[in-house]
Amino acid sequence: MSELDPPQHGHGHGHGHGHGHGHGHGHGRARGLLAEIAHVFTPHSHDSADKSDEALESSSRGMRVLSISFAALVVTAIIQAVIVAYSGSVALLGDTLHNFADALTAVPLALAFWVGRRAATRRFTYGYGRAEDLAGIVIVVLIAASAALAGYEAVKRLINPQDVQALGWVAAAGVVGFLGNELVARYRIKVGRQIGSAALVADGLHARTDGFTSLAVLIGAGGAALGFPIADPIVGLLITAGICFVLRDAAREIYHRLMDAVDPALVEHAEHILAEVPGIERVGTVRLRWIGHALRAEVDITVRHDLTLIQAHAVAVEAEHRLIHDLPRLRAATVHADPDGPAGTDHHAVLLTHR
Repeated sequence: MSELDPPQHGHGHGHGHGHGHGHGHGHGRARGLLAEIAHVFTPHSHDSADKSDEALESSSRGMRVLSISFAALVVTAIIQAVIVAYSGSVALLGDTLHNFADALTAVPLALAFWVGRRAATRRFTYGYGRAEDLAGIVIVVLIAASAALAGYEAVKRLINPQDVQALGWVAAAGVVGFLGNELVARYRIKVGRQIGSAALVADGLHARTDGFTSLAVLIGAGGAALGFPIADPIVGLLITAGICFVLRDAAREIYHRLMDAVDPALVEHAEHILAEVPGIERVGTVRLRWIGHALRAEVDITVRHDLTLIQAHAVAVEAEHRLIHDLPRLRAATVHADPDGPAGTDHHAVLLTHR
């Protein structure tokens, strides 16, 4: 919403001020040629209800991805667990534990998507999208626990070596783990990018990494088949190291979200969009932050000092409008407009002592 909203305005833009600049458009609901033609002749909606529908649709798709991928990974891990019990392979055990942990990451993410659907309140004025960040912390803890358990079992097997049985089945379980994780990874990454969920994309990349660690089980089985049973616990330790690398990347991703970090290219894109808006003399500060899988923006612009309040408001509205249209995943923007003036003029001088 712009910060120059007069009590009434006559530009007919159809905003719903006070609830954010909703911009649903209904693109995801358009189907077929007739729907596309109808969309062209239908005035754009800026109601918060449309934006809420879009958010709900994104969360629903995220929930669907999580439920399907959870089932796939659980089946994969159960197959591997049966072979672990029969073979005694700690390399396969480490991979199985990692797959179970990866499946369990769907639980906090699903809860986050569900909580994130709730409407904003007077206490949680920005809504509940940050629940995804809390889910990310739980995911990091689960990954750390799987690394610790896998490492413990590998070290224990190094101290007390044991023969690995059913090497062919162990190798087959490694292939199953790779295929299961790769399918889940592709699904999560694809939908995560479509709905703008960094947590879901990161979880997909995590699953892809798990797939390659599953292939490492083949090396352990091959070494044991060649008469080197120590290869199995060594590969178990390598898998533990791989889990630790995933842990580092996941922790860094969540840290960035908690600290409101964004890709600098997004800020540059927003500045470019604003610079093209007629009536904007200068683009000031641009701030972006992720709330769940949606972006919010706060920007400062400078307009001519001789504009009327209505005209200045129209410029701010157009800036907001273009940002939401052209900046991916942006669902709300607050535009603050200042009048220009002689060099050295500071219209916020009274606020300097409060900064």
